[in-house]
Amino acid sequence: MSGLFITIEGPDGAGKTSLIKGLAPLLEASLKTELLLTREPGGIPISEKIREIILDPAHTTMDDRTEALLYAAARRQHLVEKVMPALAAGKIVLCDRFVDSSLAYQGAGRGIGMSEVASINEFACAGLEPDLTLYIDVDSEVGLARIQKGRAAEDLDRLDTESLSFHQKVRDGYLRLVKDNPERIVSIDGEQSIEAVQTACFDVIQKRFPKVFN
Repeated sequence: MSGLFITIEGPDGAGKTSLIKGLAPLLEASLKTELLLTREPGGIPISEKIREIILDPAHTTMDDRTEALLYAAARRQHLVEKVMPALAAGKIVLCDRFVDSSLAYQGAGRGIGMSEVASINEFACAGLEPDLTLYIDVDSEVGLARIQKGRAAEDLDRLDTESLSFHQKVRDGYLRLVKDNPERIVSIDGEQSIEAVQTACFDVIQKRFPKVFN
């Protein structure tokens, strides 16, 4: 595949949505090739339907392993239908969440085990990994406070309403991934201003892949 696969990761409240909204136009104005924005779970109709099932607050009885398998299933379809064709066409894919989210949320947060979750995603991804992952780090209490301030109660999904201890386990999982994957994952301080976070992410991408910029 000749394109570039860049993923954005972070715990709830890290500001990924706002980051991508500001980062995308900066990249589009500077890149030589087309930028494709997408997200997980979702990005295509089948995966968006799976997303609705996973995040529905009414699904309180969902088994932890069922949740992990649904994420992997949505991921596989998303890759085959959208990401892989874009990479084959030489595009730069910027994806909001990927396998690291499953490792942090289901592996560490749910306590299933990061290696166990990695194994089902190895099957789903067939060896495809991001060329670069930008991890936006925020303290768990800060992230939850942002969510509670920025969203109405009816807009909270099933993961938003989890306990502080769950979100702390998720962050711990992410920090372990950062430590174990220093070549792929770059950690960015998410408690800076959103403009500073956008600039930091843009600079990392530009320095890592100078040939794709004008």
